[in-house]
This record gives sequence, C-alpha cells and structure tokens, in this order.
Amino acid sequence: MVFWLVCLVLTLVVAALVVAPLLRAPTVAAENPDVAIYRAQLAEIDRDVARSVLAADEAERAKTEVARRLLAAHKSTTPVGDKTRPALAISVLTVGLVGLLSFGVYWQLGAPGYGDLPLESRLAASAEMRATRPGQAALEAATPVQDPVEVPADYLEAITQLRVIAPTRPDDLEAWELLAFHETELRNFSAAAAAQQNVVRIKGDDADINDLRIQLDLMVVATGGFISPEAEELARDILRRDERNLAARYYLGAMYDQTDRPDLAFRLWRDVVENGDASQFHVANARALISDAAFRAGLEYALPEVRGPSFDDMQAASDMSPQDRQAMIGSMVAGLAERLATEGGPAQDWARLIRAYGVLGNQEAARAVWEEAQQVFVSSMRGMEILTNAARDAGVME
Repeated sequence: MVFWLVCLVLTLVVAALVVAPLLRAPTVAAENPDVAIYRAQLAEIDRDVARSVLAADEAERAKTEVARRLLAAHKSTTPVGDKTRPALAISVLTVGLVGLLSFGVYWQLGAPGYGDLPLESRLAASAEMRATRPGQAALEAATPVQDPVEVPADYLEAITQLRVIAPTRPDDLEAWELLAFHETELRNFSAAAAAQQNVVRIKGDDADINDLRIQLDLMVVATGGFISPEAEELARDILRRDERNLAARYYLGAMYDQTDRPDLAFRLWRDVVENGDASQFHVANARALISDAAFRAGLEYALPEVRGPSFDDMQAASDMSPQDRQAMIGSMVAGLAERLATEGGPAQDWARLIRAYGVLGNQEAARAVWEEAQQVFVSSMRGMEILTNAARDAGVME
C-alpha cells in the first residue's frame, strides 16, 4: 500500500510541474493599446487649450472625434478570461495522460503486488529456502516416473533376478555395479542411484572421483534436476577432493540458482563454462543457464564462443554407427589440432584437444599436445592451471 501511495504522490508532483505553465495567466493587456493613445490625445488637447494654442471650438471638434475613436477601441478589447479555457482543458488531458502512461508502463515492466525485496531479506529468504529443501527421498517421490524402455523380455527377466540377488550380497561389488548400470539403462534412476551408493560404500576409501560423480549424476537426474541436501553434500565432498571438478561445481551452482542466489551460481558456472569442454554434459548445461543467472544477478556477461566439436555435434554422433561415430569424432579432433598448429588458440582449446585425445585413447598424441601447450603457456599461470586439469583428465599428467 505504501508503494502505491508513493507512486501516486510522485505522479501528481510530475503532473503539477507539467500543468503549472499551462494554467499560468497569459500576459495579455486588459484593454486595447489604442485606448491609452486616445486618452493621451484628449489630455494633449486640454493642454493645448490651456496654453491658448488651440481654439475652443476646434478643441471641441477634436475631442468629439477622439472620444468616438476611444469608444470604438473600448468595444474591441478582448477579455482576458477567455484564454484560460483551452489551457484548462489541455491541463486536465495532460494529467490524465501522465497517470495512464506511468501506471501502464509499470504494469508491463514492473511487478504489481510484489513485496519489497531489500538485499538482507533476499539473502535470508534464500538461506531459509536452502535449509528447508525437501530431502532426496521426498524429491524422488515427487518426480514423475520415466516412460519404460522397451527391452527384450529375457533381458528384463535377468535384471529382475539381479534386483533380487544384489540385496542378498551386500558386499558383492560386481553385482551392485551391474545393477547400477542396468537400472540406468532402463531409466530407473532412483534405483540406479541407490545401487551406485552401494558401489561407493563397498569401495570405501578406494572410491574415486568418478564413482562419486556417477552417484551425483544419478541422484540429480532421479529428482528431475533438483539438488537435494544429500546431493549438495556429495558435491561438496567431491570438491574437497578436487576443487576444480567441473561436475561438482556445476551442480553446486545449480543448487544456488534454484534457491535464488544467481550471483553465487554465476561464479561457479563461469569457471565451468570458461575452462570446460563444451561437449561435456555439465559444461553444456552451464552454458545454457549462465546468461540467465548473470542477468538476474545484475551482471553483464558474454558467453564465450565454442570452438571445436560442440555438444550438438556429439549428440548427433550418438545416432551413428560406431565406425561412423569414431570417424566423425576423429575428423573434428583433427580439425581442432590443425587449427591450433597453424593459428594457435586459447588455453581452453588446447585443453579440449588434450581431453579429446584422452577420450579416443590416443595417449601419445595427448601427451605430445600437453608438452607443446606447456611451452606456449609457460608464462600464464591461469593457462597452465587449465592445461594441467585437462592433462590429469586425459591421464598424461606426470
């Protein structure tokens, strides 16, 4: 209510400033200017008579003529009050237009009915939102069930048997790994996440970052993309082991984005977007969301150009035969390698090439690119950090 009162007062003030000049009385003489001239002539005739310059009969005739003209001039005087009527109408119309325009623009661009959001209140609301999020189980229960995958009956029967056998062998790593894989293939993501959790439990201290990342992926997809407190804790655990892990940084950014802290989401996603391979799932998702987060955080950000194989290219490759897909990926990698050799490029492109060779299993080429890139970016601390992460991912870090 206070907001609308302030708007009303400001609108009236602006309208008053606009209308005041229109209502100001125009500077118009109260009588015809000729009236003053004729009166002066009458006074001059009297003075001439007094000085004996003009005869009495001539003075009388002159006065009669001037008096006649003076009477005509009085009749032709325009009343001052008539000029205020058009100004008054224009003033009323102006006030109406200012009011309609002001409230019309606000109705389109503003947020009628939305309460005040000072920074302190927003931060408190965001913290409360994070603290009161539903848990993993509640989110999974609320997530719509995926459409069943069509598979042969004998395959489905084998998986059904595996679902019965695995719980009877709580420490059978192979059984739980198989169950996690096949539940994922069947899009039973909640069951797959539970099976992967057992894989991590069995491995214990031997569980590596990739095991945890798979579990995190499955937990998030099982909740339809929402980051539960359990998934957040797992992401933070991964970051404690590897502070540059792009998957964990992406999911932690998503958690902040979902709880109205786009500023923190942007900080995390910027590192993912600028240092990750755009063909990777987490990086592609961060690229799709970061511009909106930057806008809501009040920041200007230009999304960096993708160079080399894109996420869409990799998606298209998934529909090809293994031979065609390998040829396509190899062609893309060769094109990237040729461009870097002839034109050079930023550290992100060199890192992408190192990772690509690692995915293709060409360790020798990955190592050669890693060694050459070190020479190019030896004086760039940030560049060396990006390249080191890529070399570690490709398995060529010495």
